[in-house]
Amino acid sequence: MYQAGLVLEGGGMKGIYTAGVLDFFLDQNIEFSSCYGVSAGACHLCSYLSRQRGRAYDISVDYLDDAHYCSARNVLTTGDLFGVKMCYDDIPNVLNPYDYDAFNAYQGRAYAVATNIETGQAEYLRLKDMRKDIIAVRASASLPLVSRNVKIGDKLYLDGGLSDSVPIMHSIVDGNRKNIVVLTKETGYRRKPSGHLGLVKVRYARYPKVYELMANRHVAYNRMLDYLDAQTANYQAFVIRPKRASGIGRIEKDKEKLRLLYEEGYADARECFEDMLRYLENGDSVQR
Repeated sequence: MYQAGLVLEGGGMKGIYTAGVLDFFLDQNIEFSSCYGVSAGACHLCSYLSRQRGRAYDISVDYLDDAHYCSARNVLTTGDLFGVKMCYDDIPNVLNPYDYDAFNAYQGRAYAVATNIETGQAEYLRLKDMRKDIIAVRASASLPLVSRNVKIGDKLYLDGGLSDSVPIMHSIVDGNRKNIVVLTKETGYRRKPSGHLGLVKVRYARYPKVYELMANRHVAYNRMLDYLDAQTANYQAFVIRPKRASGIGRIEKDKEKLRLLYEEGYADARECFEDMLRYLENGDSVQR
């Protein structure tokens, strides 16, 4: 196990790129002492920590034609685009069983990042017992406008990407001097201002911090990219990301496009593997 942070961005269905990267890591028996997943990144992190190669990919594509998994009907009938019962009960316990014992054998620390909608702050929810803590993953992946707020204890949460899309700074503060960061946005990407802000303001009138986060998300995200560049130069981050835009939407139904993006993630991880090992073992920044 490498004493390093693994930081996984979200990105909806673009997260299947991350699934490819993580499956390559599993093939090479690569583990990290601290893992941070945001939204889709938190979902795929689960299968990585249980060492179930291919599971994240299968879950991403096998149920796309099932309205109980992801559909506008779900939004209208339950308030959630992704069916909560199917995603967080039926799949892990029946359809594609989660290996809870393998997860329990993981010796590091794992977190799902979620946004407290009352404070507007990111919270880093520890994953210790996936039978109970799956709700933290659900909170991390609850997209605004198309998901219900998720209550854990006396707090309400939404998608972690609202408050900390790529928690590299938090990982460094936690003491991780080396970090592998997997992004789902391509090289050169800069975030633009969010749309639907009027709808956000109405929907979350009781939680004004949500509107503030959405209105300023592009500024925070682009500032994070600048910080990440600086940490790469300082040898505290090694970044894996797509070389070009995938053309995949946040909600994508084209299985062939998803397969290709998964394979791209796997290939990109393989391509930079020797450089990544050199970075982890020697601390040299050798990214090209």
